[in-house]
Amino acid sequence: MKVPEPRQTLRRSPEWSRVLLVAAVLSGGILPLELLLGATPAAGGIEEHYRGKQGNILVIKVPTDDTVTHVQGRFLGRTISFFPESRRDESQGFVGLLGLDLQDEPGTHPLTVSVKSGERTLTLNYSVVVVKEQFRVEHLKLPRDKVDLDETGLARWKAEQQLVQEALAADSQVRLWQSGFVEPVNGKRTGIFGSVRIMNGQPRNPHNGEDIGAPPGTDVAATNDGVVRLAVDHIFSGKGVYLDHGLGFYSMYFHLSELLVKEGEAVKAGQIIGKVGATGRATGPHLHWGVKLNGARVNPYALLDLPFKGVMESAAPAPVGEPAAAVGAPAP
Repeated sequence: MKVPEPRQTLRRSPEWSRVLLVAAVLSGGILPLELLLGATPAAGGIEEHYRGKQGNILVIKVPTDDTVTHVQGRFLGRTISFFPESRRDESQGFVGLLGLDLQDEPGTHPLTVSVKSGERTLTLNYSVVVVKEQFRVEHLKLPRDKVDLDETGLARWKAEQQLVQEALAADSQVRLWQSGFVEPVNGKRTGIFGSVRIMNGQPRNPHNGEDIGAPPGTDVAATNDGVVRLAVDHIFSGKGVYLDHGLGFYSMYFHLSELLVKEGEAVKAGQIIGKVGATGRATGPHLHWGVKLNGARVNPYALLDLPFKGVMESAAPAPVGEPAAAVGAPAP
């Protein structure tokens, strides 16, 4: 499938032809930048190159030669980190994961990719169409103390939010995750990522993860290699683990009954990091699984569809169900 060539801004000397991006444009008028995860090139003109729904992940590949040392993108004020291609049978280049936040404004937005080789820079400009997702609206009636915080609880919640923001602000500068993502619990999926919850008539923040119902004490596995950035017990999310997978990619596991890892510990994909529970503000045992990618809140199940397959595979798909839910304000 052919992809329209992007608009380009060049700051280079004539010998900058080593970058295969330019060679591809000159030879065929086509830039082979790929968007894999079900994102298809948009029809109807050069201004709409790629599209994806809110909460999805787009995989972008920039073919380069071995003189390129750094590739980085910018999208809606967020920095998109690229890493060297490491998959077998794939051409040389750099790959970036572009997360579309669940609340990104629908419409066409620019994606700028900077390719550097020594002192030379090539800037590529693309358009990404964010498509509105039809998220569910849930109406819940709960005891007031399950929803509203008193003055002491509110102060605790604010302090916890600050702790999380600081811990997730310093991204690891190397990719820690490997091929093959793991579903942390094989249970009943709610399918409520992005849903807006109306609690006792009051709209709350959209649900920024997926809830998976499972019996108390069920093992919870790390979705991929990483480092434990936080192991906490917070007022809303209960006992939780935040894993840093590198380059601005984090996964979160909330409402655990037990924490089996410590902050700073390196973990492997599939390693048991905790047990399913109902700690924090939850109506019953379940796992809240969340993912942040360069600051964008994305559907964690999008990870299982990424074109990075290895020895480990995700758990078998589970049916959509109605497990217990977390209540209150979601953690960042």
